[in-house]
This record gives sequence, C-alpha cells and structure tokens, in this order.
Amino acid sequence: MTAVAAVGITVGALAPTAAFAGGRPDSVQSNLNTLVKDDGVPAALATVKGRDGRTHNYTAGVGNLATKAKVPVDGQVRIGSNTKTFTAVVVLQLVAEGKVGLDSPVETYLPGLLRGDGIDGRHITVRQLLQHTSGLPEYVDKGVILGDPKRYFEPRELLDAALVQKAHFAPGARWEYSNTNYLVAGLIIQKVTGRPLGEEVNRRIVDRIGLRHTYFPTPGDMTIHEAHPQGYNQNPDGSFSDYTELDPSWGWAAGAAVSTNSDLIRFYTALLGGRLLPAAQLAQMRTTVPADEMGPGVRYGLGLASRPLSCGGLYWGHGGAIPGFNTAGGATDDGRAANIAVTMLPGDTATQHVDAAVDSALCH
Repeated sequence: MTAVAAVGITVGALAPTAAFAGGRPDSVQSNLNTLVKDDGVPAALATVKGRDGRTHNYTAGVGNLATKAKVPVDGQVRIGSNTKTFTAVVVLQLVAEGKVGLDSPVETYLPGLLRGDGIDGRHITVRQLLQHTSGLPEYVDKGVILGDPKRYFEPRELLDAALVQKAHFAPGARWEYSNTNYLVAGLIIQKVTGRPLGEEVNRRIVDRIGLRHTYFPTPGDMTIHEAHPQGYNQNPDGSFSDYTELDPSWGWAAGAAVSTNSDLIRFYTALLGGRLLPAAQLAQMRTTVPADEMGPGVRYGLGLASRPLSCGGLYWGHGGAIPGFNTAGGATDDGRAANIAVTMLPGDTATQHVDAAVDSALCH
C-alpha cells in the first residue's frame, strides 16, 4: 500500500515551512510557499511520488479568499489542456483497434467539415491534429470566455470560429499549438464510436485505471464535484474574480476535464507504463517534434510533451491552463511523478516558478 503523507501549510498565516528528517526544509513546500507569498497565487497544491514509491501531498495559501478556508489536500481542480492527453489516448486506442488511421485524412471521418481559406480536411491527417502540425487556426477567444464564463458552446460553434480564419501554414510545415486540433479530434472520436466524447474518456481511461476523482463534465455541468479550492482570475486592478463555476464546454476535447494532482500522476504513470496503449501506439505518442513555444527544450508528441530535467533526463506530461486554475507536471520513465496546481492563471514569472517546482520535485 502506498504511504501518503499530507502536509498542509497556510502561508497567509506565516506558518513555518514543513521540515523533514534532519531538519531540512522540504523543497516542494518551499516552492509552493514562494508561489503564494511572492507570486500572489491564492492557493498551490502538489502531489509528489518519489523514487521510493511513496506519495506526499502539499498545500499552501487559502482555498477560499472570502472565507480563508484551508486548501483541501489533493483537492479537485480543472485540469485544462491535460484533457488533450486523454483525448489523444482515446484516438490512439481507436488506431490500435483499426478504426482510425493516424495518417488518414480528417476527411475520411468528417467529410466536408474542414473547409476554409487554406484549410482542407482532405490534406490534414489525424497525426497532424494530435501533434499540432495541421496549421489550423485557434478557435479560443479568451475575451469571450472570460466575459461570459457560464455560456454553453457546441463544438461546431467553436469550430466555425476557427474556420472563418485563414490557415496559419500548410499541413505538416511546422509546429504551432492550437486547441482547434483537439476539437476536431474529439469530433472524430464521436463520429467513429457513435458515443459522446466524455463517455468514451470515462469508459476507456477513467474507469479502466481507477481514476476515482477524475471526470469529463456532462453538458451544462458548471460545478466541481468534490472538495476543491476556489479558482480565480486576477483583474487589472489586482482584485480577484471567482471563476470556480464555469461552463467548460468551450474547452471540450481540448480542456474540459476535472481531476486531482494524485489522479493525474496515476494517469501519466499508467500511460507511460503501457496500461492504456499497446507498445506501437505508445511509441507513436512519444515520437516528438520541437515545441519551443511551450518552453526551452520541450518537445511534443501526440498529446504528450517531454520536458528536460535539470538533474538529467526528462519527464512526460502536458499541463493545462483554464480560467481559475493552472496545472503542471508529469512522470518519468523510472516511476517518479509530480503534479502542481495553482488557483489562478499565473503570469510569466509565476509560470516559471511552477515549472521550477515540478523540476525540483522530480530531481530531489
């Protein structure tokens, strides 16, 4: 049985940093404290699985700015673009079942759907969707989302917002992150399986590996079901608006899921361990291209990114941002894993601190 040590620190109350054997401050807790004290995030949560297989949970800050409630240990959060990895796994399972071809054109599954200025589904492959090399423009309008977070969007409505734009480049010409790729991948899953995307994610991944705190919201569900910190957006004047309840339909296959740090660790560990995909499809998923837009040395496979570690080697994961929450982390091939969540969309400096915290957790 895995031993779990829960360490909760409320930095706003100037609580001392957690200390372990030998009296040395724990680097993970110290990093979370910094995110709250110096970067101003309301709360930070982390789960770390060490080389010894033991799992530790950490918190810092407050779970609710109004009530000053404690941060729930390993609380549920919106995981944003980590959803893309779930979507990619389902597509690759369908590839393994012979129902989808990685190098088949989108047109095979969604005839006539992708048409626009420089956009043609007959020339964009499923692989290019999953790897962000399709050239499809971005559908997400952050002003629209923040302005009306409880509005429901149909996938086709979102796709139309992309198709009125010009293609950014010819399919396969280069790499550029676009949520539209995963919107189309979700539509392919629904067309091929004849079932809602969320049901396929739950059946093929969540239930299969026992992710007890992970779910893909059903249409109209704006709540986070279990114990969770509130999620916020910082306004230009420095005040905070509560974005905990929102309609994640605009994220859909690219960003709608809810989970916990520990479930994300279980997911990425199971994925890398071959429990979700046959060896051939996992190898395709791990075949990467440079993705410098995501950070120095980052490479992107099929819904899965590799990031170099300061101590050598690399870790696999994705990360995600959605109004109210930001998550980062992943797992190494030798079983180490870490995931960190903060309860706002961090600025550039805070983002660097989140990434550094993940690196520190995996390297110590």
